[in-house]
Amino acid sequence: EVQLQASGGGLVQAGGSLRLSCVVSGFSFDDYGIGWFRQAPGKDREGVSCFDSNTGSTYYADSVKGRFTISSDYAKNTVYLQMNSLKPGDTAVYYCAAWYLHRSLTGCLSYVMDSWGKGTQVTVSS
Repeated sequence: EVQLQASGGGLVQAGGSLRLSCVVSGFSFDDYGIGWFRQAPGKDREGVSCFDSNTGSTYYADSVKGRFTISSDYAKNTVYLQMNSLKPGDTAVYYCAAWYLHRSLTGCLSYVMDSWGKGTQVTVSS
């Protein structure tokens, strides 16, 4: 069974940093890509960053490029999202998710994801 557990959220001032962690189990990174999504109140869930281990490709939403970095530690079964220069607009519940790589449907999009972890709240104060 694919399981994901996100953590690391919190309250931070604008300009600060946070690192989110997503511990995964029940699957291989060879078969699943990992993505970070966020959802602010009243808004749709959006893809923040996704990593496809098969191709080595990484996606970042325009709003986070140059500020957020996705990385992974396979030995710890953990994927990270380093968030720097945080802005109040980054306030949201952040989720990690996984999608099966060996199919045609792909992309850092909510409907592509097969499994989701519970979210972690990130609040950036001005």
